[in-house]
Amino acid sequence: MAFLSSMDIVGSGLTAQQLRLDVISENVTNVNTTRTEEGGPYRRKLTVLEAVDGRNSFRAAMAQAQGRASNIGAQGGVRVAQIAEDPSDFKLVYDPTNPDANDQGYVAMPNVDMVKEIADAMAASQAYSADITAFNVLKSVVAKGLEIGR
Repeated sequence: MAFLSSMDIVGSGLTAQQLRLDVISENVTNVNTTRTEEGGPYRRKLTVLEAVDGRNSFRAAMAQAQGRASNIGAQGGVRVAQIAEDPSDFKLVYDPTNPDANDQGYVAMPNVDMVKEIADAMAASQAYSADITAFNVLKSVVAKGLEIGR
């Protein structure tokens, strides 16, 4: 049933955007973290999304057309390829009373920019909403298709 693969595609988008929002939340939470287990301040994380090719190979398409295979091939969508660290420089803030200050009194602060994080959160939220809309449309189409048999 083709609509199941469509649901899987929409589901992959929902999963990817949810993880993207989780990473953004972690960045916002650690905006003032000056110590990590690795040493130094928290480094901003980025979600790298990758398209999943939904085209079947010629061999798989022929096998499916001949009825020898029911569901060969990838169905497309999106996946999180990796969660990368932002290589940008840390911000130096003058605070000689901070225990993490260097000899000159500067503290290395995380490279998290709240404006970027809010913009990324808004974009992820909009993408998530679009996936929900696509799912609701698909659900409506399936319901109408099931009504045909009544």
